[in-house]
This record gives sequence, C-alpha cells and structure tokens, in this order.
Amino acid sequence: MKQKISMKVQMYCQKCRAKALTVAAGTNGVDFVGLEGEERDKVVVVGNGVDVAKLASCMRKKVGHTVLISVSEVK
Repeated sequence: MKQKISMKVQMYCQKCRAKALTVAAGTNGVDFVGLEGEERDKVVVVGNGVDVAKLASCMRKKVGHTVLISVSEVK
C-alpha cells in the first residue's frame, strides 16, 4: 500500500531543510521526498510500507520538533 505522509518540521535554515530531506530519504520504503507549504516547513514523504512512527521519531531526534499532520493512501 503506497502512502503519503505529511509532517510539519521545525526548520530554520537551508541546512536544516537539507538534513530533514536526507533523514526522510534514508528511511526504508521511501520513493519521493519533498517540501511543501508557504514557508517550506512541511515535509511530504511518499512510499510503500514506510514506518510512520519510526520516521517521525527519527526526524525529532535528528532535525527538530516534528508534528505528524496526515497519513493517507495514494491511489
């Protein structure tokens, strides 16, 4: 099942954004990683079989405060 995960991550600079994308891309099952939002503060991950809890925990440890916004199925 392919899913789309949207998270709001506290990022202050371009280096933080790059680190957030790197951490998300390094997770098993991820096909696409991107930034959304007016302030480029939302990380969108699309993948198959991604462990959402593990991804959010890893983002909190390595980047900063992370809030899970939504998890939806991609058709």
